Amino acid sequence: MNDYKDVLAGKCPFGGDRIGGAHTNPPTLQDWYPNRLRVEQLHRDGPRANPLGEDFDYKAAFEAIDLQALKAEIKAFLTTSVAWWPSDYGNYGPQMIRMAWHSAGTYRIADGRGGAGEAMQRFAPVDSWWDNGNTDKSHRLIWPIKQKYGAALSWADLIVLTGNCALEIMNFPTYGFAGGRHDAWEADDATYWGPEVVDMTTVESFDKMTDRSKRWRGQNGDADYDLEQPLAATNQAIIYVDPEGPNKSGDPIESARDIRIAFTRMAMNDEETVALIAGGHAFGKSHGMVKSDRIGAPPEMAPIEQMGLGWHNPEGSGNAEHTMTNGIEGSWTPDPTTWDNSYLENLFRFDWEQTHSPAGALQWTPIDKSAPHTPDAHIAGQTHPLMMMTSDLALKMDPVYRPICERFLADFDYFTEQFSKAWYKLTHRDMGPKERYLGEERTIEDDLLWQDPIPPVDHPLIDAGDIDALKQAIRDTGLSVSDLAFTAFSAASTFRTTDKRGGANGARIALAPQKDWAINQRTRPVIARLQQVMADFNGAAGGGKRVSLADLIVLAGTVAVERAAADAGDAVAVPFVPGRMDTDDARTDADSFEWLRPVVDGLRNYIDDAFDDVAQGKLSPEQMALDRAAQMGLSAPEWVVLTGGLRALGANWDGSADGVFTDRVGVLSTDFFTTLTSMDYVWKAADGGGHRFHLVTRDGGKQRFTATRNDLIFGANSQLRAIAEVYAAADAHQRFIRDFVAVWTKVMMADRFDCHQ
Repeated sequence: MNDYKDVLAGKCPFGGDRIGGAHTNPPTLQDWYPNRLRVEQLHRDGPRANPLGEDFDYKAAFEAIDLQALKAEIKAFLTTSVAWWPSDYGNYGPQMIRMAWHSAGTYRIADGRGGAGEAMQRFAPVDSWWDNGNTDKSHRLIWPIKQKYGAALSWADLIVLTGNCALEIMNFPTYGFAGGRHDAWEADDATYWGPEVVDMTTVESFDKMTDRSKRWRGQNGDADYDLEQPLAATNQAIIYVDPEGPNKSGDPIESARDIRIAFTRMAMNDEETVALIAGGHAFGKSHGMVKSDRIGAPPEMAPIEQMGLGWHNPEGSGNAEHTMTNGIEGSWTPDPTTWDNSYLENLFRFDWEQTHSPAGALQWTPIDKSAPHTPDAHIAGQTHPLMMMTSDLALKMDPVYRPICERFLADFDYFTEQFSKAWYKLTHRDMGPKERYLGEERTIEDDLLWQDPIPPVDHPLIDAGDIDALKQAIRDTGLSVSDLAFTAFSAASTFRTTDKRGGANGARIALAPQKDWAINQRTRPVIARLQQVMADFNGAAGGGKRVSLADLIVLAGTVAVERAAADAGDAVAVPFVPGRMDTDDARTDADSFEWLRPVVDGLRNYIDDAFDDVAQGKLSPEQMALDRAAQMGLSAPEWVVLTGGLRALGANWDGSADGVFTDRVGVLSTDFFTTLTSMDYVWKAADGGGHRFHLVTRDGGKQRFTATRNDLIFGANSQLRAIAEVYAAADAHQRFIRDFVAVWTKVMMADRFDCHQ
């Protein structure tokens, strides 16, 4: 070989298009094996990606900031203008409102993903969506403020706070602001943003993004025409809807349908939807001075010398009066930097005709040429006709949106209040309970239904002696280890780290809709018995003290795990921290919580009867189970050990024996792993769908156990099997008990934000 000599001679020792032994554009594992389970998604944004370190206390750092001084700095900047990206009307406020809105607007209620919480607008793919054109400029404009405050102010908090400041300098009274968002440190390649695959290297791709056919089900006009779950945006690379109407049709009625679907998927009702659109469009302008085929690549594909800035505009100065963003040009109001009701006044006062922007985008202009004009954002003395989008006309023409608009027109104070609350919800929806809110402007006095409120603790917490007495009372019920563990896990496992919803706190498993879910049928008699234990303790037995049902359910799980470990020969103390409270129906948005109902729950070996129809052949049960593990914030080892332990405890949703590879049900053994990895057995399909299997002995073909795909995946997937083999080894017993107790405690405490951030 001459590689060493080639290096000495100044030559690259690798042939072709390889660098360092790897191709410059290598095929990925997903290219080679498109159906492989992407277990690595559980480890996105791990500690090694975080330059601040795991010990950095963001709460303490943020709360040390003088918030009013910070806001004063932001507001002072907003009314300036820099040469490399001049402000419209001498005010960056409208631009920053759009930045904050688009950062938060990716939230979707189906899986809790998206939202402003991690400032994912900084990373692919979101940073390069066509709808986010020039938000990269907004980030660079506020970089000096971020640079000054450093780690004490996350990008996620700064983006939302800047949006609030922008509203306030234009005379809008914001409802409040809470800090506490932690930044992500790497791109998210795990979230499913849609089925489209568009070649982003070509300018023509921008036009291809308007093709909605892959994410919509049924035929346009049919009753079942709907957007694929869990998606919320109607088109690829768009935050909400195409402002020109579906397929750029210019049809306001069709646009209204899209708006309702998209905003509902983003957790907004009709009034909140109108308030956000009408309120947001009271400010600023849209930009469409240059045709899209003249605009350069988005940030992720821009030339290196552009230093992460995308959408290079070659026309004129490339900014100011030549700016190109979404292609529509103009302002909605005569005074784009002042909060007033002129957006709705103009929308209803005038009739509108279709026109086109300089970029060729479809938009609307008043037929009445005497209608007010809006000043040019940069050229003194020049004015332009008002502009509306097809999505604006939708508010006027839709039979539900129109009366809401009319009420806002008649009562500007009410409109102001509703936009203020809707903006607060938009920018805080994914933060979770109010315990996570930081800063002096956090609004914690009001219980807003979308915050999933739980009453504060109003009594002394139970102490160690009370806990021991309650444990004995739970044992005296005669409830099995399996039933106790299943009930506690069912209550806690609804938690989603994506938007911090769900969990055992509040005891919502005893309320609609959770109590009526098929997967929770085993919990009903258990909860009834625990309610009696609670009543007894809160009466005479407790000596005047009280315990909540939420605490009691979790404590019942503690009893189960401790007994199961003891029966396996290893006495352990499972941590238990009291302090949960019970909520009620009035504080529970049943429709909203219905989105937490699992379609597939591999941990409890559950597959909804409608799964095949929902998945439409696209997803396997194990892919859905992986997604659920990701929502719970589990690592791959945690997912593996938790599944093995739950199977040993007999915690299947229906009490079935699937995956319960043991004759010692209720004993915290490693039998699941030893059986799964054993070569003494073979697996044979037990149904035509490939979902259930029989385990039979290799020598005689005797049936031994049954399983589902949610069990076999831990032996079939190479990464999961490698972990399962650790727990199947002869020295694994104590490690298994220790690791199971740790992940069990993590699940039980996931929603205790009073104990952690």
